[in-house]
Amino acid sequence: MTVDPRARSRVQLDGPDRAAARAYLKGIGYDDEALSRPIVGIANTWTEAMPCNFHLRRLAERVKDGVRAAGATPMEFNTIAVSDGITMGTEGMRASLASREVIADSIELMARGHMFDGLVALAGCDKTGPGCVMALARLDLPSVMLYGGSIAPGSFRGERVTIQEVFEGVGAHAAGKMSAAELRELEDVASPGAGACGGQFTANTMALAFETLGISAMGSSLVPAEDGRKGQVAEDVGRLVVDLVRQDVRASRIVTRPALENAIAAAAMTGGSTNVVLHLLAVAASAGVALDIDDFDRIAAATPLLADLKPFGRYVAPDLWRAGGMPLIARRLDEAGLLHRETLNVGGRTIGEEADAAAEADGQDVVRPVSDPLAPRGGFAILRGNVAPDGCVVKLAGHGRRLHRGPARVFEGEQDAFAAVKAGAIADGDVVVIRNEGPSGGPGMREMLAVTAAIQGEGLGETVALLTDGRFSGATHGFMAGHVAPEATKGGPIAAIAEGDTVVFDVEARELNVELDAAEIERRVAAYEPPPPRYSAGVLGRYARHVGSAAAGALLD
Repeated sequence: MTVDPRARSRVQLDGPDRAAARAYLKGIGYDDEALSRPIVGIANTWTEAMPCNFHLRRLAERVKDGVRAAGATPMEFNTIAVSDGITMGTEGMRASLASREVIADSIELMARGHMFDGLVALAGCDKTGPGCVMALARLDLPSVMLYGGSIAPGSFRGERVTIQEVFEGVGAHAAGKMSAAELRELEDVASPGAGACGGQFTANTMALAFETLGISAMGSSLVPAEDGRKGQVAEDVGRLVVDLVRQDVRASRIVTRPALENAIAAAAMTGGSTNVVLHLLAVAASAGVALDIDDFDRIAAATPLLADLKPFGRYVAPDLWRAGGMPLIARRLDEAGLLHRETLNVGGRTIGEEADAAAEADGQDVVRPVSDPLAPRGGFAILRGNVAPDGCVVKLAGHGRRLHRGPARVFEGEQDAFAAVKAGAIADGDVVVIRNEGPSGGPGMREMLAVTAAIQGEGLGETVALLTDGRFSGATHGFMAGHVAPEATKGGPIAAIAEGDTVVFDVEARELNVELDAAEIERRVAAYEPPPPRYSAGVLGRYARHVGSAAAGALLD
């Protein structure tokens, strides 16, 4: 069957009846030749409000160069971006997860309204990647997601550092272990340019997952943001999307159940962010592919942890790129018998072919061999139990604890918990419980990095556990359970936990329990009065009313 590469744009731009549409576009520089070519939308999440996406404007220019060279016409548009790192620990972070939906919705609306024949979406910070891919999955057009790449590490007194050390430095300063001058010196050098956070935090985890999924070109994501080769990557992606348009290779051929399982395994093998659970569930739902929270536990349990990456390890994303990048991770997955080799990458080859072609740097020790893992299972697990009957995500990478039993220290929000940690009010063995930070109750399911980093900075990282109906930054490390579902404001049993109750984390049993009987939990939940909604109007008010459970990806209904 012959493919019409202008099947969509032709409807809007061809024939006498569409003269007015052409007139508008001619007035801003498009001529008849440009309008006779396939139209490729360039969805950009560029902003000057954060380093992660700061450089995407110039990358978009290179994408457009590639689109034009391949015989199509690019049309760039912008959407929003909210920095998790900059808003962390403030009221501003309630906007972060909600921004994922706005990003997806705005890209979808632009593509439907302007009838693009194909799409390239440029992403950087944490929510921009998932938001872009959710839109590509919904639209089912020939499309590619281009990740802007990671920042280089900073240097502090001879040591390589990332933003993780700054957050932990705040806790160390509060504990009297770092002076204000030392903290200022650290903040001045920890983020030395454009690009997303350097560790295997959420942005890099999702970039790696999307490359494994196949919606990003293999080998494109981990080229660092300010490496000179990134521009050529962008131009190649512009050429690539035009090929996809001419062959009618749509997102539905890429975003499949086996491909999603590959992406989960890659995140588990690299000790990636627990936010991968939230975001891949949302992508799967956007694509109409069945995926369940328990699939993440099944896959992670069978996947060895091989990548020695921050927040728990020694290396950052540029090191992984030099070691062999995502193709090397694909090879390791294949060697472990975990790779669905037949899934397709937008570049045209299967992931099995990409794994076979991987080039591993001599002597690299960023990615261990399958025979010598850092840990026998991946970096996260799904627990249930009487605290989280619908599930929660526990981070395992970077520590060996699989059992913790301790008294609950209960806080009705992140700020109260952070103040308690800074005041030295948390003791060895405690279980910090933070509720009313879920998708609806927050709203926006804020990340607890300020709290978890302060715990690490206070020297309590090996002795304290934490659970929350909020979520964690990819930079979090320690014994932490997030995404506890149902959340407190939706009648979840996390609302029943009182100060001093004994809480038990048991990873081997896959359970998170409070030592109370069912009748007492039911009585307490019925009596619990959550705080009044923080927002009753506007986007966050609507979000709070309509967002679904974290166990299903925190999607709007």
